[in-house]
Amino acid sequence: MEFPAKMKAIRKHERLTQQEICELLEISISTWKKYEAAIIEMGLPPIMKICNHPRLKKYTLWLMTGDTAPDCGQISPL
Repeated sequence: MEFPAKMKAIRKHERLTQQEICELLEISISTWKKYEAAIIEMGLPPIMKICNHPRLKKYTLWLMTGDTAPDCGQISPL
């Protein structure tokens, strides 16, 4: 699964609108829409916001590698 599709899957699994996830991560809505549409690639700073956010941290391993580790609390939104 491509990175933009993973971002959308996480957002939908958390039942967040694009606007809500942008507010949560302090990212502009126009930038987020470009990430999800694969118009621009997400750089390290926004990736770190996702990976370090308490609500989204559980998806870090899956987001970065496609793997999960349920014993460690690392899950997939799928």
